[in-house]
Amino acid sequence: MLYTTSLVSQVCLLLAFSANFTATALAESFAPPSNVYELNDHLNRLGLSQDGNADQISQSIAAASLGGVDPNRGNCKKTNATFFPASPAYQQQQSAYWSTQQAETHPACRFLPSSAREVAIIYLVTATFKCKFAVKGGGHASFAGASSIEEGVTLDLQRLNTTQVNSEGTITQVGSGNRWINVYQYLTPKNLSVVGGRVSDIGVSGLTLGGGISYFSGRHGWACDGVKKYEIVLANGQIANASVNDNPDLYWALRGGGNNFGIVTQVHLETFPQGQMLGGVNVYPITANASLFAAYQRFVADLPSDPDAALIIAFAYVQGQWTANNNYEYAKPVKNPPIFKDFFAIPTSFSTERIANLTDITAELTTYNPSGFRQTYITATFQNNAEIQRQIFDIFIEEMNPITKLTGALPALVNQPISKNVIALFRKNGGNALGLADAKGPLLLVNLAVQWSSAADDSQVYSATRRVIERAVAAAKKLGVHNRYIYQNYAARGQDVFAGYGEANQRRLIEISKKYDPKGVFQKLQPGYFKLGRFGVDEE
Repeated sequence: MLYTTSLVSQVCLLLAFSANFTATALAESFAPPSNVYELNDHLNRLGLSQDGNADQISQSIAAASLGGVDPNRGNCKKTNATFFPASPAYQQQQSAYWSTQQAETHPACRFLPSSAREVAIIYLVTATFKCKFAVKGGGHASFAGASSIEEGVTLDLQRLNTTQVNSEGTITQVGSGNRWINVYQYLTPKNLSVVGGRVSDIGVSGLTLGGGISYFSGRHGWACDGVKKYEIVLANGQIANASVNDNPDLYWALRGGGNNFGIVTQVHLETFPQGQMLGGVNVYPITANASLFAAYQRFVADLPSDPDAALIIAFAYVQGQWTANNNYEYAKPVKNPPIFKDFFAIPTSFSTERIANLTDITAELTTYNPSGFRQTYITATFQNNAEIQRQIFDIFIEEMNPITKLTGALPALVNQPISKNVIALFRKNGGNALGLADAKGPLLLVNLAVQWSSAADDSQVYSATRRVIERAVAAAKKLGVHNRYIYQNYAARGQDVFAGYGEANQRRLIEISKKYDPKGVFQKLQPGYFKLGRFGVDEE
């Protein structure tokens, strides 16, 4: 059944006038209700209450199913959680997306739940009426529809913003509407940290579901490896936990499986002592590329000997010229750590390298990732090899030179290592779903990132970025250094992320999806971002 605009509008009104409720009990199966009558029973089994208006939601649901919700009828209690296109709050929420493509995607309404229980009930109402929906955490994905949906319902989790560390300072509970800056501002004064994002306005839930590279990955793995427990709303509306001890198969799947299994409402993050550290940006003339490549090879080989070090090496067109822009981070307040000696021997044009705290360092990197532009990412992975790095650089410059002429264009080739010590940590807590635990490292992770201003240039940008990756992969296959892995958080729409995890992991993810979501709600009604491929694109 395809949903219609009028039905979605009715459901949005239903959400607006009957959203003050809670769910406490567990449902009996993993399938959501299939019609309005089952929904009433299902909500009752979940322990629905509505502050004295217990019958009102049933009336509203019945009205919606008949195509006519009257906001003035009866004693419906309107909440401040549902926002429509004409409201200033709706427009403000739309502008909070990182990429313009996402901001230009207009849902019929936006709902801002304040608890996991509200998420559960709103999800059930939406799913029962076969309304397509999206879920927004930080909203930092690049392409349209990743965390919003045209003429559907968008659940914006920004009010799920609690942060609380335990008394031992070992676990921090973080609401999935937080961005990493919120977490760091809370933990930094306590001299604590977690494995999280390096750009401060990235969302917590999206990063941990896709992998999550961190400045602390050398010691602790990726962000998904640092999650001790997920709280998640499943397809039947049940609020469940996933950890080593609770639903361990789901816990494995969530660490890399994306949004295919439910709506994550909270994560419990491994927490550790962290004070001042070294960080900043170092800018080099583009002619230093050969020296930087040589330094990179030695650095990656040495990384297991010093897991406090982290590196981003990027080539970008900035202010009318090509430059190299490197980030060197070190988890201790040490100037000139020996592991960076080859890089520090290359003369810089400009540097902000300093001793600072994590909050400050991530805020700086955010300034190099501004919102308000059209954005695209596309990615590939290779064995660490100096020749492929040089060839990719040459392909990138050739294909991106025409793109630099576009208004607002800033193309960047971003190289990052996946070192042997990080790969070893992918087995932590029972392992993650990424399919890299047995990889022969170290690996080179490449992200091609482009920002630009005009939608008229979309086709040119997308075509050029695809050509770079296609040519790079072809060159790597000739050299025997291509790796199938596709990092979800850098992937472009159309890239087959889960095939990159390997056949066995992809098959296991699908089986776990069938167990917890037998009707494929999160495959079909939540179409945004990367799906497991359980169903054909047009199947309803």
